[in-house]
Amino acid sequence: MKEDRSGDSTGTTGRSWLERLGQALAGGPEDRDDLKDILKEAQARGIIDAETLSMMEGALTVAERQVRDVMIPRGQMIVMQADWPVERLLAEIIESGHSRLPVIGEDRDEVLGILLVKDLLRWFASGAGEFDLRSFLRAPTFIPESKRLDVLLREFRANRLHMAIVVDEYGGVAGLVTIEDLIEQIVGEIDDEHDEAGDDGDIRQIGEHEYIVRALTPLADFNVRFDAHFDEDEADTVGGLVLLDLERVPKRGEVVEIERFRFRVLRADNRRVHLFGLSVLDPVVPVDAANA
Repeated sequence: MKEDRSGDSTGTTGRSWLERLGQALAGGPEDRDDLKDILKEAQARGIIDAETLSMMEGALTVAERQVRDVMIPRGQMIVMQADWPVERLLAEIIESGHSRLPVIGEDRDEVLGILLVKDLLRWFASGAGEFDLRSFLRAPTFIPESKRLDVLLREFRANRLHMAIVVDEYGGVAGLVTIEDLIEQIVGEIDDEHDEAGDDGDIRQIGEHEYIVRALTPLADFNVRFDAHFDEDEADTVGGLVLLDLERVPKRGEVVEIERFRFRVLRADNRRVHLFGLSVLDPVVPVDAANA
């Protein structure tokens, strides 16, 4: 005789979903898309919140992406040269705000090692010995740009690493990746006291025609600030404007020109953009002035 559950539709729904989730975790779904659909259903039912869903999707995405997708490109690496005097080294460390920095020889393909700022602080505290930067360097870890992020994350944890130098198929340096870059793929952007556009608002001027702009800056505010006329019915934010133009999420370092504005992606993950570098391009010369 079959058990009658007709009077407990809510319980049946709950049990049904939990059974599906358990089956998913046990390898029940055919692929990750099936699992993502189950998680989205859980969020729609209020079983998990949107932030939890985002982290779960990020954790799944880590297994699908490669280092080249999240690395800091070679041209944007902040590096120090082995022959710099200590005064210049200190200036660069203070300016960057980083606790670990690659040290190079003649060019960026010659990475000699990684400097931990705490090691330098110990030397200053001791006040002993002649300064020799090479004596402070930790051996660099080199990885291929094709390595999967989940594999690299396990290696970082097992070997207590925080940074790796990414090389291309020819052995040249393609960029670098940090453990923060990997964790951000799961939990989203991690802001710290050195990130740009901190407490200065959504738009911060850094040069005559150069700005740092948060992706979540309301498009209405952007229009007012720069006397622009972007359609606020088409996009609510500056990030939305760029996504609308590209029809995809841009990668870090990517440059997009929209009318008289050049946007360079400073910080982004696989789901959204967080920060832009903005260049206001020279205005078009009026026809009358051009004919004068």
